[in-house]
Amino acid sequence: MVGQHFLATLVKNPIKEQYNIVTFCEEPRAAYDRVHLSAFFSGTSAKELSLVEDGFFEQNDITIHIGDKAVSIDREQKIVTSEKGIQVHYDKLVLATGSYPFVPPVPGHDRPQCLVYRTIEDLEAMTEAAKTGKVGTVVGGGLLGLEAAKALKDLGLQTHVVEFAPRLMAVQLDDAGGAMLRRKIEALGVVVHTSKNTSLITDGEQCVNKMCFADGEELETDIVLFSAGIRPRDDIARACGLDVGQRGGIVINNDCKTSDPDIYAIGECALWNGMIYGLVAPGYAMARTVVNNLAGNIDSSFTGADMSTKLKLMGVDVASIGDAHAKTQGAMVYSYQNGASEVYKRLVVSEDKKFLLGAVLVGDAAGYSTLLQYCLNGIELPENPDALILPSRSDESVGLGVDALPASATVCSCYNVTKGSICSAIEAGCTTVDDLKQQTQAATGCGGCATLVKSVLNSELAKQGYAVNTDLCEHFAYTRQDLVNLIRVKQIKTFTELLTEHGKGLGCEICKPTVASILASQWNEHILETDHAALQDTNDKFLANMQKDGTYSVVPRITGGEISPDMLIALGQVGKKYQLYTKITGGQRVDLFGARLEQLPLIWKELIDAGFESGHAYGKSLRTVKSCVGSSWCRYGLMIASV
Repeated sequence: MVGQHFLATLVKNPIKEQYNIVTFCEEPRAAYDRVHLSAFFSGTSAKELSLVEDGFFEQNDITIHIGDKAVSIDREQKIVTSEKGIQVHYDKLVLATGSYPFVPPVPGHDRPQCLVYRTIEDLEAMTEAAKTGKVGTVVGGGLLGLEAAKALKDLGLQTHVVEFAPRLMAVQLDDAGGAMLRRKIEALGVVVHTSKNTSLITDGEQCVNKMCFADGEELETDIVLFSAGIRPRDDIARACGLDVGQRGGIVINNDCKTSDPDIYAIGECALWNGMIYGLVAPGYAMARTVVNNLAGNIDSSFTGADMSTKLKLMGVDVASIGDAHAKTQGAMVYSYQNGASEVYKRLVVSEDKKFLLGAVLVGDAAGYSTLLQYCLNGIELPENPDALILPSRSDESVGLGVDALPASATVCSCYNVTKGSICSAIEAGCTTVDDLKQQTQAATGCGGCATLVKSVLNSELAKQGYAVNTDLCEHFAYTRQDLVNLIRVKQIKTFTELLTEHGKGLGCEICKPTVASILASQWNEHILETDHAALQDTNDKFLANMQKDGTYSVVPRITGGEISPDMLIALGQVGKKYQLYTKITGGQRVDLFGARLEQLPLIWKELIDAGFESGHAYGKSLRTVKSCVGSSWCRYGLMIASV
């Protein structure tokens, strides 16, 4: 990823014309998005994960050697030699060799189905092993370990996480935050084992492998997936005599130069000021530094990077900012914990309570952007810093307005886009978020800054005299949150009442379903009552999905996949009687297509008489469930169901 970012940045710089660019790529494909690697198990293809635009190398006259690894560097002759024997003379050399997964030297670590989680080939090996396995275990409870656990869970395996430290995400979270994350992860069906030191992996009795721990306990598992950290790939640098750190990593200075002034190192292979950066944003910053250095920009340098991070791990919001462990002398801590809502928040502030040093958020990371800007830009905190995390003084009520951010504030850390750059793009004519994405690349990386980018855009447009319309639609001069407050405070129970008091016109396809959702959430009345039925989408109203020709498809609910022969016969009879096209859906249900609107009551009567229920494919209800068929038919009789 970092190597590709370097190339993409270099080709946009005039200095590119002075060089003939050659790159080696060990894997069988060009750069792809490792940050979202787990999406592979949700159906995202390797092509969709690619970070390389079609024709990128050809259009920019870059020679790329796919599936060929650079293995040696002759610094005297300035020659790089590849595994296949290709030799390339260089003037400047950039090492972006990344890292490799650390596999603890536990006896048995090389047994069958002991895997790592790093490349698409690793994911393919996991998928193949999962076809015959039923239990998977991740060794490592850090960021990558929990991502790997999600992957095993997505493959349908009973999943365990084994962590040597006493808590999950030990680097980013404190004890309370780690405990909250553990409870949330375990509630999703993942078994967590902390303070576990694996001493041996051997033959299992019920599974392929058995993990033996130092405390005498054992765990049977088919797949052992190592995600216990990374190590810099510095072997090629070490072999040619470049300076490397005592614990690995190619030593670089602020220009990202190694001990050889003609060789640079960027990304996870590089050691700056004794530190390896395992996040993509610092690697991107290094890549930009090298391009600027090649172009003669002496003011550009790499001086470290913020390691704050915000993620959604197995559906759980987790964020860590700055000095999360309060290691700064005199630091003070504010913490808030809501066990019922499973939310934990912690602020670390300076001794004088004026500046934010760090934060931990688990279960609710909505305030991440605000807190990050306080921390990065040294903005003075409100009189009561705890107002930033307490519900009674919500993040929104004391939130940091975008006007308070200096022009130097980094809005998009992935591409180092500052507020000033965004404002300049707006002054140059950008009036939408899409315009800003194309012009500055902000919000095109991880996407975490999209809300802040939108806020800066609205603020700047308002200053220029544009009318920034935040109305829900032409019928309500309010935002959705405004309508929630109105409905709650004034006890409004119907759309007609809301429209009469606070709106105009008849309503539309935007406000009707929005208000229907708010009313349903607030008052929990039946959605098909007279006052609510007209607000529903066509599919919800008629309990059928409208197709492009105006007919409808009917998808009866088949709870847990369990269906009687008589019900199967009834489905066939209905399909035949009304001449419906039938299809087995991806959710293993029978979809009946081609029903006319006036036929729907008749069709549903016959289906309901046969024992079916409606609403599975269009109701606001629980969706597809994979479930065990119970003790009568299940081979193992576990009776376990998982969403």
